[in-house]
Amino acid sequence: MAESTLPKEMKAQVLEAFNQPYALKSLPLPQLASDHDLLIKVDAASYCHTDFVLASGQMRPSPPTFPHIGCHEFAGTIVSLSASPSSSAKQYRAGQKVGAPGRAYHPCGTCFECVDTSRPESDYAGYSVYCSNASNNGINRNGGFSEYAVVDARQVALLPETITPVDAAPLMCAGITIFGALKRCKLSRGQRVGIVGAGGGLGHLGLQFATAMGLQTIGVDAADGPIHLAKSLGTAAEIVDARSQEAETIVRRLGKEDGESNSANMGLDAVIILPEGQSGFDFGMKLLKHHGLCVVVSFPEAGFHVSARDLVFRDITITGSLVGGNNTLREMLDFAAKHNVRAVSKTFALDNLNGLVEEYHKAAGGKLVVDMSL
Repeated sequence: MAESTLPKEMKAQVLEAFNQPYALKSLPLPQLASDHDLLIKVDAASYCHTDFVLASGQMRPSPPTFPHIGCHEFAGTIVSLSASPSSSAKQYRAGQKVGAPGRAYHPCGTCFECVDTSRPESDYAGYSVYCSNASNNGINRNGGFSEYAVVDARQVALLPETITPVDAAPLMCAGITIFGALKRCKLSRGQRVGIVGAGGGLGHLGLQFATAMGLQTIGVDAADGPIHLAKSLGTAAEIVDARSQEAETIVRRLGKEDGESNSANMGLDAVIILPEGQSGFDFGMKLLKHHGLCVVVSFPEAGFHVSARDLVFRDITITGSLVGGNNTLREMLDFAAKHNVRAVSKTFALDNLNGLVEEYHKAAGGKLVVDMSL
C-alpha cells in the first residue's frame, strides 16, 4: 500500500485507566520510528491473560502509560517499510502476512542479554527477546487492538500459507510460550509430560504440540469448560480432572504400567504449570518422579510456596519459562502448520472488545480473538 493511500487515522480500543472498559477511539496512524520498523494493518488480535493483568493494574514492574492500546499477540499485513530499511526489514515486503509477538521492540543491542548468544533462546548478537531495555507491543507501548500497528522487523515472522491471521494471533504469545516451555523440558519421544491448566489458552495448544512431539501427555484441569475443551481436541493426551482424581493415584497407576516398584521412579519426567493457584502447582509437583523438572509459566503476584523437601529429597528442579526467541517463533509456526496445531477460538469485532473481555471472565477455555474483518 503506497504511503499516499494510507488513511490518516485509525480505530483503536484504548485503555484510559486501570479497571475501566476499553474505549473505541479514532487516533492518528502510528509512524515508523526506525529503519527496523514495519507498519502493518492488523488482521487479528488475540486476548491474553496478561491483557487482563495489565488492565487491572497488576502488571509490574512496567505498567503502561495511558492512554494505552493493548494486545501483544496479533497478526497482520505489511503495508509499508522505512525509506531506507535495515537488513532485517529488507527481507519483508508490502502485502506479506506476519505474526507479531509483543517482545522485543527495539532491544538495545548492547546489554548482556543482547550480546550473549550462548543461551538456548538466543537469536543472534544484537537482538534478544529478553532485553530489559526493549519495549514490548501491548505492554509498555501500543499493541494490536487497533487497525494499524508498528512492529520491529526482528520480532515478527512470516505466516505459513496454511495459517490464517486469526489462527496465527494466539500463537504469537500463547503458542510460542507453551512451545518454548515444552522445549525447555528437553524431553525425548515417549517421555512423559504434564500440562496443568490444559484447557486454557496455552494449555490446549500445549496438548496439541506435546502429543505431536511424541510425548506421553497428561493434561490437568479443574473446571468443566476447560476439561470439555481439552477432551474435544481428540489428541492422545490423557485428561485429568483434579477435582476428582488425586495425583498420587495417577503416579501409582503409571508405575504399575511401567512395572515399577520403586515409588521414586514413578510419575512424570516434567510438568508445566500454567494456572496461578497454589493447588495447581502442588498437583503438578506431586505428579513428578524424582529428578523431574517443573517448568513454571504463570506468575501470580504472591508467587508459589515451594516445598524444600521436593528440592532436597526428591531433587526436583524448578525453572521458569517466558516466551521464545525469534528462531523458536519460526520453528513453532512451521511445526503448527505441519501438524495442524490450531487454537480453539471465538472471534469478536474490534468494536466489541469489551464483550470479548466479558466472555474471558467466563473461563470457558480456548482463545478469544478480535477479527478485524468482522
